Amino acid sequence: MIEPVAFGFNAETAQNNYFQVNSENAETQGKALQEFQNFAEKLRSHGINVMTIKDTLEPHTPDSIFPNNWISMHQDGTVVLYPMSAVNRRWERRNDILETLQEKFEVKEIIDFSAPEKEGKFLEGTGSMIFDHDHKLAYGSVSLRLDEKLFREFCEKFGYTPVVFHSFQTVNGERLPIYHTNVMMCVADQFVVICLDCIDDETERVNVVNTILESGKEIIEISEDQMQQFAGNMLQVQNEDGKKFLVMSETAYNSLTPEQISAIKKYNEIIYSNLETIEINGGGSARCMLAEVFLPKK
Repeated sequence: MIEPVAFGFNAETAQNNYFQVNSENAETQGKALQEFQNFAEKLRSHGINVMTIKDTLEPHTPDSIFPNNWISMHQDGTVVLYPMSAVNRRWERRNDILETLQEKFEVKEIIDFSAPEKEGKFLEGTGSMIFDHDHKLAYGSVSLRLDEKLFREFCEKFGYTPVVFHSFQTVNGERLPIYHTNVMMCVADQFVVICLDCIDDETERVNVVNTILESGKEIIEISEDQMQQFAGNMLQVQNEDGKKFLVMSETAYNSLTPEQISAIKKYNEIIYSNLETIEINGGGSARCMLAEVFLPKK
């Protein structure tokens, strides 16, 4: 997790992130920091190992609180860096963060996949790709931030089967592409939370449903309205005792029905935290704030 020092509304990303609302004022950074600290402490109180690294004032990176877009860390010791759409988000790829990781974990190879951003092609990490590591599947909703050709190249290189589709949200009466796949679906070990109503093409929707069911996971469906409340932006994590939890924001939790909560609790406990300032100004939520470390420990 990256601790914010100058969090705020990012006009660059707001061009196609329709979750963002500019409510920035003098208190925004302080409120975001408090939400961040409370969230990290809540995770730690459940025995979850949380590694926090403080952002830097220069260069100014208002979205650095969402590190899962520029880096992913894998069980074989590979670290992958990704091509980012917003120029001021490319500065989030910091060598000192990689050095800090190498102090604690086995990093066998760093693969810099970011070059296509110079050609206007993007693949924003685990924001744009949702991995089912057990079945080597990668779900990807095509958007400005997920180039389909680049996605397929990534999957071929890393041994994942791509599940390609298009998802949309209604903005002022118009159907517009969802900027990141991880706001409309979450893949856990035994279930998938997903907004199927966002997949307008019936053939694509059926393919996604069949792929999930064939992987042996239960589908827990959310509505488009719940998706707008970040109910798709969840992440399953594991504590030091191997106990699993589904992490989400308070906004997301409050949008769920009792039946949906019961369906999730069949598999794991829920941890939720108030992330309102971060959600409104940043257009991302709990899952976006967490970059999972699968690297082997030293």
